[in-house]
Amino acid sequence: MSDQVTRKIKILFAATEAVPFVKTGGLGDVAGSLPRSLNAAGAECSVILPKYASIPEEYQEKMTHIADFYVPLAWRSVYCGIEKLTYQGVDFYFVDNEAYFKRDGIYGYYDDGERFAFFSKAICEAIEKLPELQCDVLHCNDWQTALATVFLREFYQDSEACRHVKTVFTVHNVKFQGQYNDKVLEDVLGLADNPTASSQLYNGYGTVDYMKGALCYSDLITTVSPSYANELQMPFYGEGLDDIFRRRSSQLRGILNGIDTDLWNPATDKLIESNYDEDSLDRKAQDKAALQRELGLEEDPTRPLIVMIGRLTNQKGLGLVRYAMNHLMERGTQVAILGTGDKDQEDAFKYFDWTYGDQMVARIAFDNALSHRMYAGGDILLMPSEFEPCGLSQMIAMRYGTLPVVRETGGLQDSVVAYNKYTGEGTGFRFTNMNADEMANCVLDACEVFWTDKDAWIKLQRQAMETDFSWSRAADTYMDMYHSLHPEIGR
Repeated sequence: MSDQVTRKIKILFAATEAVPFVKTGGLGDVAGSLPRSLNAAGAECSVILPKYASIPEEYQEKMTHIADFYVPLAWRSVYCGIEKLTYQGVDFYFVDNEAYFKRDGIYGYYDDGERFAFFSKAICEAIEKLPELQCDVLHCNDWQTALATVFLREFYQDSEACRHVKTVFTVHNVKFQGQYNDKVLEDVLGLADNPTASSQLYNGYGTVDYMKGALCYSDLITTVSPSYANELQMPFYGEGLDDIFRRRSSQLRGILNGIDTDLWNPATDKLIESNYDEDSLDRKAQDKAALQRELGLEEDPTRPLIVMIGRLTNQKGLGLVRYAMNHLMERGTQVAILGTGDKDQEDAFKYFDWTYGDQMVARIAFDNALSHRMYAGGDILLMPSEFEPCGLSQMIAMRYGTLPVVRETGGLQDSVVAYNKYTGEGTGFRFTNMNADEMANCVLDACEVFWTDKDAWIKLQRQAMETDFSWSRAADTYMDMYHSLHPEIGR
């Protein structure tokens, strides 16, 4: 018993992407950073991923083959290899099956339902068969790993290695649930004869919903900000699953994501013109001038430079920006946009670029180095999202002293403190409704402070830069949660 009390809690973090191996969105950042911080906080955390063909060769060459076995998937018996690579002190395990994962892309195939059901089943088999993958908590992320929580309970409760494993499921974006024709119950999942499981996987007539299964089966559910956890219980945000979030609200936790504060650090960033910190903010002017030159904007320190960085989709509130653009231009602001996305959004911002000359620029591209220079050179970051589970851009911008203007939703509401002109507190500016005039007024309120009260502006920049968005803050909260599932393991 004394050994139990003092050992590290073992976490297996299951995800379908992780920096630096593969990334399409925020999950890749989380799975690449959080496990490292959990280990620093006293856990023993490893990560399990599919072995995609697109993982850079430099990493594939360093992987060690540690096991292979066959995974039962309904009527199939499917080969599975396990490769291992230790990166920055974290053990990463890769599930190898070339038929499923040796493809050009990661998601978007006709057989995704089968591919990720295999991955979820392979995770359970690996826990059962490989002592080094045995864990106290299996932490699954998004619909692609959701079925592992179901399989673990339905197929592995007789296994000594799996019986005591607790499950946590994190919702990064409830819009994507993994919905398939109910034929998969028999043909892929092998659960057609299990009324308990099938009833909790059904979401409407003839539809099986992988995420719904995890929401019903997991011991705890988390999402990536406290406000998003509340929003998921409302019909507008819950995407048809709000009733389950309400039912399980006592098992639902909202934990704000962090950012990699070493990667995003204006004092050491090698990709920006001039390094600075909160005590040398005057140097930020050099970054702004360099960015204006690079983007072909008028080089003018008195014009507030508004930047937007990220995916150009409706979710990001771009309809508001399009409606308000002329008003913002008339007031003498500059706007710079970087990102790719929906064609109608890309075309709209190309049109604005052409129309407004040296006041507006749209770079329709994914350009990591330019994003660093825009975070450093901008005065204001505009992020008027319709919904935003967490959001990273606003945290990065604050780190660089670029003040965010955000809509009060999800993680934007939880990470940005609204400016109060009477007390001087705040780290940015917020508005409430999906309304273009309200957004434009909020942007121009920020510009007014920029133009007329330099001392207040610098104070806000300092307060934003001093906010702690490191993963270590989030890791402590996760550790409390894991230990609540295993109170017999002391910290």
